[in-house]
Amino acid sequence: MDLNTPQDADGIAEHITIAIMEHRLPPGIKLAEEKLAIAFGVGRNKIRQALMALAKEGLVKLHPNRGAFVTSPTVQETRDLFATRRLLEPEIIRNVIHRSTKAQRKPLHAHLKKEALARKNQDRRALIKLSGDFHSLLAEIGGNSFITRIMRQLCPVTSLMHALYDGPQMHACPEDEHSAIVAAIEAQDEKRAIALMLHHLAHVESVLDLSQEQHSAIRWESVFG
Repeated sequence: MDLNTPQDADGIAEHITIAIMEHRLPPGIKLAEEKLAIAFGVGRNKIRQALMALAKEGLVKLHPNRGAFVTSPTVQETRDLFATRRLLEPEIIRNVIHRSTKAQRKPLHAHLKKEALARKNQDRRALIKLSGDFHSLLAEIGGNSFITRIMRQLCPVTSLMHALYDGPQMHACPEDEHSAIVAAIEAQDEKRAIALMLHHLAHVESVLDLSQEQHSAIRWESVFG
């Protein structure tokens, strides 16, 4: 077993969340306790605890007598999620501009460098996760703990929606749109930053193919490697 393999339920839940965000676990796939226990080298009780925690966050659906499945968002749920994000993220922008210092915003620039590197390396899985992390990071810097908690739930679910409805060559967030948002924030241009964020969310939603659903075969021994 890898020394970095988590032994507690919270760590296991985090690893599963990352696998979902990176599209290694597609929507609708069954999360078999036995296979997960082998993958993590723990007992099934810890796996059960992790799955229950993920169910509370909306990433997993628990069905009596059937087991746990990665959530498979519907078209209407997808539209509802983006409607919710259009309400929340302008407030996040306002908070970042008015509550944070330049030093507190430094992680945004470091994050943009990570995104650029992932694009350069054509690392789609990493870019998908980084794209979601950008929005969660903005919420954290904005300093509203309630919004931060909500965004930590919405971003992985958004990734699920991209797993279902993205074309195979689409990225979760279009190139340079995050950079433009950060530049407007640094310029303290609230109106422009909010407009760019709303345009960005509309762009991300518009590229989803709601007539398409994809599921992949899973090699469980490599998912958490």
